[in-house]
Amino acid sequence: MAELSDLYTYSSALNGDEYDAGTFRVDLVERKVLWSDGMFRLHGYQRGEVVPTVDLVFAHKHPDDRSKCEEIVAQVAQTGGFFCMYHRIVDARGRTRRVVTSGEAILDAEGKVSVLEGVTADLSRTLQRETEQTARDAVAGATSTRTVIDQARGILMGQLKLGSDEAFQLLVSTSSHRNVKLVVVAAELVQLANSAEGRTYLDRAVRAIQLHGQSAGVGGHRARQ
Repeated sequence: MAELSDLYTYSSALNGDEYDAGTFRVDLVERKVLWSDGMFRLHGYQRGEVVPTVDLVFAHKHPDDRSKCEEIVAQVAQTGGFFCMYHRIVDARGRTRRVVTSGEAILDAEGKVSVLEGVTADLSRTLQRETEQTARDAVAGATSTRTVIDQARGILMGQLKLGSDEAFQLLVSTSSHRNVKLVVVAAELVQLANSAEGRTYLDRAVRAIQLHGQSAGVGGHRARQ
């Protein structure tokens, strides 16, 4: 069999950095496996260190994923068609990689499956980067929310000569009365205070918030989260 070439790869999470991926071809008649260089890297080897076999492929599957992978491969080896598996492999260095393997079981002239071929791509770094970004976004969002609420509380404290807790409870009461999130009430107030055009409406907004608090009882309602 001719030597296989690797893939052109792209991950939006990695900003153009390459990641490990490779192509494979399994001759089911002769029980021969051909790997591209990327497949060797994925499994922790350099070309020439091992001879890839079906047994070696499955030996590197994570113990919790191996039986399902074997089941899918056995199925397509009988029926043909496409397959795709998101699973884990453990490379020769003991590192667990999260990969996606997809390919096709190809039929011969007699209608029997003779070849499996496809690609395997390592998603570990992509998933890690996206998880880290999600965590950073969550922290940034929480910080931004607290900042807006604190700004709105400060506006009410200055306008109505209130303490911090009383101003916060007025925001809470308005949130409950209007059935909107607390941060929405706060953001609207901050926007009015920061807008030259909106300042003429600021006194009205503050007065409305004060009335909501008086009618509901300060601290008598919980804000929608």
